Amino acid sequence: MKTIELRNALPLSLITHDMLAGLLGNELSNVNDKIFKLVNNGDLIRLKKGFYVFAKHYQAHPFDLIAIANGLYAPSYVSFEYALSLYGMIPERVYEITSATYKHNKIFDTPVGRFSYQKIPLNAYALGVDWDYDEVEGGRFIATAEKALCDKIRYDKGIGTLSQKAMLEYLYEDLRIEFLKPLNIEWIRHIAQAYGSRNLRTLATVIEKEQQ
Repeated sequence: MKTIELRNALPLSLITHDMLAGLLGNELSNVNDKIFKLVNNGDLIRLKKGFYVFAKHYQAHPFDLIAIANGLYAPSYVSFEYALSLYGMIPERVYEITSATYKHNKIFDTPVGRFSYQKIPLNAYALGVDWDYDEVEGGRFIATAEKALCDKIRYDKGIGTLSQKAMLEYLYEDLRIEFLKPLNIEWIRHIAQAYGSRNLRTLATVIEKEQQ
């Protein structure tokens, strides 16, 4: 099978060894040798053991970094600064694809970007996560605006316990947050309870006052 045929059969951004083996196994006795050659020739780019992307000249569209982040270390969902940037809530463009997981912290520096994963408690994991369907990539998991902000505040090291005044200063001066649409206060309270976080309870209070 030619590389372009292989690419057409696997239009996903993130390709696994099992996907390749499923297509190549019927015509090759040593699938691993073929994959090694594809990587060595620059047709496949290895992100970590068993996970690849096709080279850019085989891509009809830019890499879907959310789909790659979800698949590279699962279960996980995109959150923190990267999600806040996607929602237009912080002015900086974020290049590190930041995610939450209930497994161990992890970082992957890859040829297509840096992917980091922060461990959060299991009881807070599923709250405030959207499942976004894409016809090519399938389901992608990303935090809602509320969850991304809560995750960021909960794991921003060194901020301590914030008063309402300090929380407003943190939001508007440190994060330079911009609320493009109202946030769901009840969701923030649910997430705060799951985290057992005083700062997130304060966040719910100050945002409720800001939105009145």
